[in-house]
Amino acid sequence: MKNLIKSICISFVICVIFSIIPFNAQCKNVSNEVFRLHILANSDSDFDQKLKLNVRDKVLEFTNSLYQNAKSKKNAETLTFNNLQKIADIAKTEIVKNGYSYPVKAELKRMYFNTRYYGRVTMPSGFYNALRITIGKGEGHNWWCVMYPSLCVGASTDYNSLKENTDKDEYRIMTENGYEFKFKALEYFEKICSFFS
Repeated sequence: MKNLIKSICISFVICVIFSIIPFNAQCKNVSNEVFRLHILANSDSDFDQKLKLNVRDKVLEFTNSLYQNAKSKKNAETLTFNNLQKIADIAKTEIVKNGYSYPVKAELKRMYFNTRYYGRVTMPSGFYNALRITIGKGEGHNWWCVMYPSLCVGASTDYNSLKENTDKDEYRIMTENGYEFKFKALEYFEKICSFFS
């Protein structure tokens, strides 16, 4: 009986692994097409959290016009890289306007994100290129969104940009229900892989 239970468990694990590997490849394609924004607040105080959102609004106002003619993720990243100082200055101006003098750091990073839900879009876990803005000590809760294709404007987002800039399999993974188990399994799979690497 013990051998039967062991065999069933091993079979289950093998089935999960073999269903996750192709799904993992599709999710990596998503991360290769998406450029994200990640903002860290100075602290979790009410003021610092509100300040983070004010900085977000000012930065997005600038990048939305900056990306108006961006044709690809690479193009959006290049525009961002060429304007990092301007982005940091915009954030700093908003901070000073609110009566504080926190330092600001704006940088492009390759970062790991857990599975995130954004309206009706699910962004799979994995490593993504991101614009990271750190306010002050950067010890507060973060805020994130998808800068390219743009999903940073809230629940009324027009999803056409996402559909136009991803292939149909990537778009399906991000917008259809029924992948919750696979997203969770993928997170565990990635953690196990990173443990051994």
